[in-house]
Amino acid sequence: MKKLLGLALLVFLLVSATTDTKENTPYHSIQGTWELVSFYNYDDGIHITDTVPKAEGYRQVKMFYNGKVMWSRHDEDEPSGRFGYGSYKITDNQLIEHIEYGDGQMEKALDSVKEFTFELILKDDMYSQVNFNEEGDRTFSENYIRID
Repeated sequence: MKKLLGLALLVFLLVSATTDTKENTPYHSIQGTWELVSFYNYDDGIHITDTVPKAEGYRQVKMFYNGKVMWSRHDEDEPSGRFGYGSYKITDNQLIEHIEYGDGQMEKALDSVKEFTFELILKDDMYSQVNFNEEGDRTFSENYIRID
């Protein structure tokens, strides 16, 4: 009887140790792979006035791992594609990306700005990075879902 009880306990421990708890554990972390699904437009800097889905044939993916960020974009109208690589940090409600290099168009943009600061709205399996104008008003956001 003791052997049977011990064997049952051992089987229980092995099964519980191998159970995937990923579904039961909230991420609350931006680390992972994300795909763009839509944009929000802000009219007065506060209220969302429009939700724009990504265009057909357009795909943008961002990956955040160990303080590094990389994004790539495919647009049928831009056959050469787009990409960027750098580092990131998160504060209470901000995502700050420091892009080190990218495609030709990104390199031109990096001549004037290398650091991009966004308002960060982060949930378990979605996040939004909100852009601001010079006056500090929200203008639009990119909205992503977690794909890994």
